[in-house]
Amino acid sequence: MAATLNPWPTIRQGAKNDTVTTLQYLLLAHGHTVTVDGIFGAQTGAAVRAYQLTKNLVEDGVVGPETWRALIVEVRPGARGNAVRGVQREFQLRGDVAPQSDGVYGPATEEAVRAFQAALRAGGAELDADGVVGPRTWQALVGGVRAPVSQAA
Repeated sequence: MAATLNPWPTIRQGAKNDTVTTLQYLLLAHGHTVTVDGIFGAQTGAAVRAYQLTKNLVEDGVVGPETWRALIVEVRPGARGNAVRGVQREFQLRGDVAPQSDGVYGPATEEAVRAFQAALRAGGAELDADGVVGPRTWQALVGGVRAPVSQAA
């Protein structure tokens, strides 16, 4: 595994993939109304532009590094809500032993996050296995880094 994280992905209207699903959960976490379906359609595009406007970002509907950084929500044990669902969904997509997508950051979610972080760290990434999903862990998740939890010690 590389010692650096993948760059933030760039997604825009027309995209249909799992990263869009995570984006939609993050938009929900910020109070925007979207359907979580993995399709970056008109509704998701409008929510992205509205969010960009509130954060004084370029209002282009394209989710690149600056928009991702503004959208991420730090999640930690005890957290609840759509940002947690986004994290849980990322682990389910990887096929790792994943927590339920219930929006509750409980022991199963913490175990998956810590194992993922430990695997990244073992591969040379500068990341603490602290169970907190902050900017670097989010970047690894949405950037498509594959760090099977079975590699973590």
